[in-house]
Amino acid sequence: MSLIISWLLYALAIIFIAWLVPGISVENFSSAMLVCVVIALINIFIRPVIQLITLPINFLTLGIFGLIINALLFMLAGYLAPGVHVDGFVSAFLGSIVLSFLSLIINSVVWK
Repeated sequence: MSLIISWLLYALAIIFIAWLVPGISVENFSSAMLVCVVIALINIFIRPVIQLITLPINFLTLGIFGLIINALLFMLAGYLAPGVHVDGFVSAFLGSIVLSFLSLIINSVVWK
């Protein structure tokens, strides 16, 4: 049950990000739910490989390069999910920062 609630809250967070950040648009709620699944799959399969490959540069930049990775993966999710459009890197960067903050709140509420 917590997984379904978390999924719905993440979809609402994606819609809020589309409302807040210029350059990100979501057509409807089902598109937001689909992009949540795409982001989850990216985080499971692609993120660990990219983090391992970019570990030296992430170490040298004291973790700041991780923000760039988040933005690029957010752009990838927007590209793969139909009905979700991310216009550029700056929009993806801001969207990924807001999503990270909202995911902290969602995880603290749902997985208590």
